[in-house]
Amino acid sequence: MLSAGPFAVLTGAGLSTDSGIPDYRGPGSPERRPMTYQQFIGDPAFRRHYWARNHVGWQHVRRAHPNDGHRALTDLEIAGRLTGVITQNVDTLHAAAGTSQFVDLHGSFDRVVCLQCGTLVSRESLAVRLEAANPGFVESVGRVEDIEIAPDADAVIEATAHFRPVDCDRCGGLLKPDIVYFGEMVPKARVQRAFAMVDDATALLVAGSSLTVHSGLRFVKHAAKAGKPVAIVNRGATRGDHLAALTLDAGTTTTLRALADALGASS
Repeated sequence: MLSAGPFAVLTGAGLSTDSGIPDYRGPGSPERRPMTYQQFIGDPAFRRHYWARNHVGWQHVRRAHPNDGHRALTDLEIAGRLTGVITQNVDTLHAAAGTSQFVDLHGSFDRVVCLQCGTLVSRESLAVRLEAANPGFVESVGRVEDIEIAPDADAVIEATAHFRPVDCDRCGGLLKPDIVYFGEMVPKARVQRAFAMVDDATALLVAGSSLTVHSGLRFVKHAAKAGKPVAIVNRGATRGDHLAALTLDAGTTTTLRALADALGASS
């Protein structure tokens, strides 16, 4: 199915579990309630709580390394087998693995944007300011390795009332991770670029996504409507299974490496 021509790939949190980043909805995952965009902009207490948790959690995500599934996709790209990768992940591991043609559909955890003036700054530079405003906070909650972390770098910490967020140092506006929250729209340009990858492909491969949210499922629907075969590799059922020509209940790391080997794309 995938050897007929270059294919597009849609990846989800399941691809990064072998890099030590937990997923949202995989088998055995704890119930998670990600913050919504409305909560973040409308409630200072929620915002403070989020930044406190993120201040701890982002350190775990930034230490993650690409796994062999990420590297297999890079090998497939180099071999000319891909039109591109559409990722729902914000962990930047596709870039770290060397993939060049990808769309960060939901943004990136390592950037922060001001909602007032639009200034983008690195998450690392913001960490310096947050640490200065909250000396010793990270140490007070214990080792990062012992804290439950969500895929968007949100750490499970309850005592955050004493945490002090900071605002944009250029205009004083609200700062927000450059991540598309639940209830927020994916920028139109990203969506159009992702659709173009599917349009240029002969098939679509979904790797490690339950397709629970519409932002990912729409590409499966788009491919199926165009008569392009869809293959899904995921632990557990997905919302797109009824549209797929092939579903495989399996891990993405070994499956993608086997695919790269079969298509002669191993480095």
